[in-house]
Amino acid sequence: MLKYPCLVLDHDDTTVNSTATVHYPAFVAYMKIHHPDIRLTLEEYFRYNFHPGVIPFFRDICGMTEAEMREEEKFWNEYVQHHIPEAYPGIREIVEEQKRRGGRVCVVSHSFSGNIRRDYRENGLTEPDLIFGWECPPEERKPSVRSLEVIMRTFGYAPEELLVVDDLKPGYDMAKAAGVPFAAAGWANDIEEIERFMRENCGLYFKTVPELRDYLFGKEKV
Repeated sequence: MLKYPCLVLDHDDTTVNSTATVHYPAFVAYMKIHHPDIRLTLEEYFRYNFHPGVIPFFRDICGMTEAEMREEEKFWNEYVQHHIPEAYPGIREIVEEQKRRGGRVCVVSHSFSGNIRRDYRENGLTEPDLIFGWECPPEERKPSVRSLEVIMRTFGYAPEELLVVDDLKPGYDMAKAAGVPFAAAGWANDIEEIERFMRENCGLYFKTVPELRDYLFGKEKV
């Protein structure tokens, strides 16, 4: 019997190692052209995406206008087309075991759905049952609860039958607002303030992918 019939996975830095290898390099390349005065480290980039989140980060910290954010989005998406992140070791086994036991896997992410499908395909992962990506209207993206409401309505789940797994605060805020259990994915970085917040607030915190696997399915080999 599954502990959670539906896993709701974040994509970047939860399923695939993408910030360090794709998104941050794309950001650096864009800023070098358009805002050479702004130079942020990878750790700072992680922190600002954690809080206040990507839109206020770009708007309030980087000082981008709405037009500039649209241009950055185009630049970023073009960069992503030519850079495929790798799935974290052990993620494929979790997805496969969840499906083998009759469960579902959905994705709620700030990446585009087409890129998520490509990453799943190129990493040998079974395609998710539902994907909610950046193409959703802004008011329906994380931390909005809209995607979780659709998942529950579509498959007939109660909130406690879902587990959101995410590395950032918008995912935590979304799950909390919907009354859905949340597990913090701590394997993407070692930033103390992010780990401290997640450990203190989330209830479930996993520093490695195998720790999550053991929690979901037990310690027997899956």
